[in-house]
Amino acid sequence: MTQPRPVVLIVDDEPQIRRFLKPALESEGCVVVEATCGREALVQASTRAPEVVLLDLGLPDMEGIEVLRWLRGYSSAPVIILSARGDEAGKVQALDYGADDYLTKPFGMQELLARVRVALRHAQSTGQPASSEFQAGDLRVDLARRQVWRGGEEVHLTPLEYKLLTTLVKHAGKVVTHQLLMREVWGEAYLQDTHYLRIYMRQLRHKLEADPARPRHLQTEPGVGYRLRE
Repeated sequence: MTQPRPVVLIVDDEPQIRRFLKPALESEGCVVVEATCGREALVQASTRAPEVVLLDLGLPDMEGIEVLRWLRGYSSAPVIILSARGDEAGKVQALDYGADDYLTKPFGMQELLARVRVALRHAQSTGQPASSEFQAGDLRVDLARRQVWRGGEEVHLTPLEYKLLTTLVKHAGKVVTHQLLMREVWGEAYLQDTHYLRIYMRQLRHKLEADPARPRHLQTEPGVGYRLRE
């Protein structure tokens, strides 16, 4: 029995962007639904139940953040922000309101398709039992046994280092904001003390990366947070 094709909703008022995205997504086996404004996006999202939403923040009738807040009221579908706005505050706000990822225009098609594939894997895994093991390249994390390996050798992590890593594992492939990491690892009282996060991320990279100066696993999203590559 063939699997149904995943539905991707593009919400963008620029026709050239939609023309750029649609054939590439269809070549990946997706069904593409388009919306040119916020109100149309809400109708399409409620009637077509997309697996992934590509959402522009600058819409003609309402802010993309409002669309995102509405979506998060009833849908867990991954949302990837597409925005010409490069300001860090806007990216952080979108991620804190429930976006799963973001790309700043202009972006490369191959990078977008890779992000969509990650989002589809997350969407398909929703509701399934979470795996107790994470592996990417030479990095392996066994959550059940609380053990970490790099290149086949076990790595000793402090309790805070391990908690930071497992928080990133829980959101693997997604951007995780500084604020979310501080809240999950250190607690509400430490939200402004992001220097702790930089110190512990540096320690993690020295233990888990072959070249800490050029990390393959623990990537920085400047001004926003970090991403654990899948």
